[in-house]
Parts: sequence; structure tokens; C-alpha cells
Amino acid sequence: MKSYRIAMLGGDGTGPEVLREGVKVIDAAARKHGFKLEYQDYDLGGERYLRTGETCPDSVLEELKTFDAIYLGAIGHPEVKPGILELGILLKIRFALDQYINLRPVKLYPNVYTPVKDKGPEDVDFVVVRENTGGIYTGMGGAAMVGTRGEIATQVMAYTRPVVERCVRYAYEYAKKRNKKNMLTLVHKCNVLTHVGDLWVRVHEEMGTTEYPDIKRDYNHVDACTMWMVKSPEFYDVIVTSNLFGDIITDLGAMVQGGMGVAAGGNINPEGVSMFEPIGGSAPKYTGKNVINPIACICAGAMLLETIGEDNAAAAVDKAVHDALASGKIKDMGAGRMGMGTTEVGDLIASLI
Repeated sequence: MKSYRIAMLGGDGTGPEVLREGVKVIDAAARKHGFKLEYQDYDLGGERYLRTGETCPDSVLEELKTFDAIYLGAIGHPEVKPGILELGILLKIRFALDQYINLRPVKLYPNVYTPVKDKGPEDVDFVVVRENTGGIYTGMGGAAMVGTRGEIATQVMAYTRPVVERCVRYAYEYAKKRNKKNMLTLVHKCNVLTHVGDLWVRVHEEMGTTEYPDIKRDYNHVDACTMWMVKSPEFYDVIVTSNLFGDIITDLGAMVQGGMGVAAGGNINPEGVSMFEPIGGSAPKYTGKNVINPIACICAGAMLLETIGEDNAAAAVDKAVHDALASGKIKDMGAGRMGMGTTEVGDLIASLI
């Protein structure tokens, strides 16, 4: 029987709780589809940092490189200054493992409320491919004369052609595999960011013309995208965009699909080790109360299965989530408002695999 090694990062707050339910569901899918998942826990998070001063030691980072995938609950501790854990764990792993794609499905399930008027599940089903390790988030730049009237600060949006190409190629391949509208929309701001924007536009056009002629190409300025994502989300299939713009529009996408309770993401290295997580935070005030919504973490588990090549198992998890929500037994996506507890939601979805 084929076996995959999964590193488990429960993290902080409700992270371990939602991760337990994700494991429950993907284990059910693995049993049904004839493979095995083997897990190893790592105690990265706020408690470890407060106890030892460590975030993600280099020795742990080297071990993570040996796994087939990483499954994360949540990072964020109320007693740790914001940024320490995010930079020391999440970004450290992302950059060290070169997880250069952030993959964010935006899918509205039945009986999930969307604030977008008159739109239903048939209208909201697209994917955002965000470049994940380059651009303005690399920290290039600096500050001078800080604290004076003449203070100046710079932050540079820098992209090399190979970094843009590998992101755009991944997006074209994903649109081809997805095989729905067979359309790839580039989102940028090339009318103002003329140098970097022009690079993205040319790569999109050249690659599409020569390598993916069957995939329709489209372009949106990022401000226009935020309007059309609300007005006509049914237009989109796969969106590809840079790091900064992807960070912004994926949060809008999470609201369009019904909120953080159902929003999952993957930090992906197609040639290496990828990490999957629910997008919502650690929600420490709900810790141990069995009220937090685990669906986003379960959906992240489906992404994990898809990325390691178990497409049928991933589809089974997605269908089980769909059927559980269509049943009406889960009343709301908010913590404490679901009509059942965290473990009961996991049990219901696992039973439908």
C-alpha cells in the first residue's frame, strides 16, 4: 500500500482542534482509496516560543524537507508580539522550502451565506494562483533619516523573469487540469507599474501563445478585479497574480465564498514540499470549547491530497463537504453557531466519504 509522510503543525489556539478533524476526514478518504497517511507532530508555535525562545529551529526545517507535505492548524498566540511567529515559522518555512505558489480556491458551497447579492454556488467557483516568494514582500528597500521631517522609506517590487515564468506556467497548467472554463486571467496594474507589470503581461501572452493556445487569456487591472469579483464572480476560472495583489484579492475572495470558516490555502512547491492550512487565525478565545469551524482545515486537507497526486481522494473530500453542507445539518459557518460541535462536523463529513 502506498504511503505518504505528513508533518503535522497544530500550532496555536484552535489550530490543533481543526487539524484533528482534518486528519479524521483525509484518513477516511485514504482508507477508501487505498493508501496510507503517516503523521509526525511538531510543536511549533507560541507555547514553544514562550518556553524556549525558538520559532522554527534549522534542525526542524531540515526535517520538514523530508516529508511529502505539511498540514498546519494555525499560528498566532496572544502572548507573543505579532510578527514573531509569522516571520519565524510561516515565512521561514515558505522561503526555505521555496513554496512559490499560494493556491487559494474560492468556492461557494450550498447553504453557505455570501454577502454578494443574488449569487449562489453555481456563480462562485474559481481559483487564485498567487506568486508567493517574490515581489514587494521580499523586503528589498530601506529607510533613511527616520524620525525626521525628511524621512524616506522604500519598498521595492522586484521580479525576475524566471520567477514570473514559473508562477504563470503553474497557473496555465492548473487551468488546463481544472478543465472548466479553460481561461487564465492575469491580474496586475500594468498601466501604473509599467516595468514589473509589462514583464507579467509579456510572459502571460508569450507563454499562452506558444505553450497553451487552448487556454483563453484575459487581463484585469487589480482594482477592476475587485469590482468584478463582487459583481460577476462567475466570470472567473483561474486568476494568476503577483504577491501583493494576490494577498489583497484572496481575502476578498474568502468573503465572497462565505468567510474564513470555509477558506483554505496551500503554499506550494510543485517540485518539493508544500504546506496546507485554513486561512482563519488561531482564534484563541474559542480554544478547547469544541465550537470552532473545521471546514476550512478539512478543505485544506483536500488540497493536500490533490497536490500529492491523490486526485480521487481529494474529490471525495470535496464532495463530502458539499454533501454535509447541502444536508442543512450545519447551520452556520461561525464559531458556536454551527448547530453542532467541531468534532461533530468532522464526524459528519468523514461519514460521507
